Amino acid sequence: MNLTDTQQAILDLIAERIEAEGMPPSQTEIARAFGFKGVRSAQYHLDALEAAGAIERVPGRARGIRLLRQESEGAAEAQAPALAANDDVLRLPILGRVAAGLPIGADIGSDDYVVLDKVFFSPAPDYLLKVQGDSMIDEGIFNGDLIGVHRTRDALSGQIVVARIDDEITVKLLKIAKDRIRLLPRNPDYAPIEVLPDQDFSIEGLYCGLLRPNR
Repeated sequence: MNLTDTQQAILDLIAERIEAEGMPPSQTEIARAFGFKGVRSAQYHLDALEAAGAIERVPGRARGIRLLRQESEGAAEAQAPALAANDDVLRLPILGRVAAGLPIGADIGSDDYVVLDKVFFSPAPDYLLKVQGDSMIDEGIFNGDLIGVHRTRDALSGQIVVARIDDEITVKLLKIAKDRIRLLPRNPDYAPIEVLPDQDFSIEGLYCGLLRPNR
């Protein structure tokens, strides 16, 4: 069973959610977790997982995903030789792009990945996103950098986060007040983003370090 890095990461997420919560994630939750612009990308990867025999979907159920554990465990071993050989190594998929400027839509997850030592990041990231824009340059985050993202819904005021506003994602400094949430750039040429009450807002993950590819 040959899976892309994105498909293996989705399979791992399904297994984690079933174990932790007793139910799989919805297609919308999968799309948000991986920075997809819409649920069609999640459907595409779920179709591929089902065709590969990693999952089974139950028609007519919103969360009708059944994990075929024996096959998925074998796939996980086949897809992560670097991790099996060295626990200090991370094999991180590059899942799309994130705006350091105005929010932009995320690309569909690619099959690209990077193998790195864990010491490059804290906490350990789950995936990488490519930065587009220069609104975070005062934090040392530049256009074209690959940022590590630790997948979580929780963040504290003052942390740099990857956030979703409606169907767009961005990387900014989170500021939480009693009556409002703001996403602050780290470049004086950009204005803060005020999260409006009627907007669909969520934290997608914490920024935890970066790579600067050779340009």
